[in-house]
Amino acid sequence: MSYGLYVGRNLTATGHAYLAGYGDEPSSHWLEIIEDRQHPAGATITVGVTPQAELPGVLSEIPQAALTARHVRVCYSHYKGVPAPLSNGGLNEHGVAVRDIWSTSRAELIAMTPSDQRGPNYSDLAKLVLERARTAREGVELIGELIAAYGYSTYGGNSHIVADANEAWVVIEFAGGAKLWVAERLGDDTIRASRPGHIGEIPPAPDDNFLFPRHFIDFATDQGWHTKGERFNVNAIYGDGRGAWEGARWIEAEMGRRAQRPEKITLEDMFWAVRTPTLTGDTAGYGQVVPLVEPSHPALRVIWHAPVGAVAAPFMPVFLGMTEIAEEYRQHRYLTAGEHARFMDMRHALGGRLDTVSIVPQGIEASRSAAAICKRLFYLALRDAEASIPELERIFVAHERRLTGLAADMQEASGALIDAGRHGLAVALITYFANCELRAGLRLVEQLAEGLDARTRAFGGFDTSPEPRSCPQVW
Repeated sequence: MSYGLYVGRNLTATGHAYLAGYGDEPSSHWLEIIEDRQHPAGATITVGVTPQAELPGVLSEIPQAALTARHVRVCYSHYKGVPAPLSNGGLNEHGVAVRDIWSTSRAELIAMTPSDQRGPNYSDLAKLVLERARTAREGVELIGELIAAYGYSTYGGNSHIVADANEAWVVIEFAGGAKLWVAERLGDDTIRASRPGHIGEIPPAPDDNFLFPRHFIDFATDQGWHTKGERFNVNAIYGDGRGAWEGARWIEAEMGRRAQRPEKITLEDMFWAVRTPTLTGDTAGYGQVVPLVEPSHPALRVIWHAPVGAVAAPFMPVFLGMTEIAEEYRQHRYLTAGEHARFMDMRHALGGRLDTVSIVPQGIEASRSAAAICKRLFYLALRDAEASIPELERIFVAHERRLTGLAADMQEASGALIDAGRHGLAVALITYFANCELRAGLRLVEQLAEGLDARTRAFGGFDTSPEPRSCPQVW
């Protein structure tokens, strides 16, 4: 389902906005940095879903852009039969950040989705915005243009938050094969939580704050879902009719209270909003916070990343200019779809049976899996959640306070090096620093897990009941 949270710049301590959230998928998750690339004339990319998807469709080719932007993103290996690898979004060199969040369409739209639907799926749209958009509004317009030109492949409806340092938009894409989408601009004084994505009333025609295709309202009228001349509530007519869900209302109210303090909303508050066990549990595949700033150089843009739900992992900085990601945070076999039937042995490739060989490089699999290690800590903490979860939070907060100061120093030092014409040295510095801290965060998690393991064994051992424990959540 996923979770997205946008906080406008007038509500923050530093005067810049934030985009945060997590992806709600059980499969493997990993970090990728994608280089900017030039593509030959006539190049295409494959988009859409296959006949095996939950809502079947047909893969198709659309034109590739001549130049695609450098970006950092989180990928994962499975969701509802949509072709992998998938992505909920990330951050590109132009400062455009994307979060993908489920948003169901009304039942009739899902039912009328053609079985040969084609066009970009939700993950394709997130990747294409990261590759091509230079501003948030350009990203929204790109989504609309792609749907209009090539269609949209859905599993039942979806949404995105697209943001940059100046503005943000909620975009909802609907099932049904009718090329329906709508976008709402979020202002500098806005706190918006999406889970699912939702938009309320819109004007009769697009304006500076709302964008949608010309047939958007007429289609609902033709279906008998809307009476011409009446107010048009998108969620009531095309969505689930529930508006903002309880969890979204709760976090918006809590962040609103924090915004009223003299210090307003800080990076630490954003970490908390993605970590709180009221919202975050085992379904959260990772955590992410993006400060929507304009640094002195694109290489210094940063995503704060937790490799699983941040209840059981610290947030650590990942810079766009890094030349490589620590092996522990790349794709491992742990929870990767299809790996249960593959081997790391080329004998099984004989006769062309490449589908029996692991897609994960053996050298990466030889390293530790950050996701597996952090999941272990989470499950240990749930043995005595009332004591362990608050204790982990205090430790992670202290770790992150130290790290945010160091990260700021590294950004300043690297910026000075770039200004002095030493770009290669600058990216070497931030790569070394970030990877050292990614591994230091993992060592911290391992140490905490060993402590909780000892506590568990001292107080009666491991409960082998088939019913898992969890923290109460409001979703």
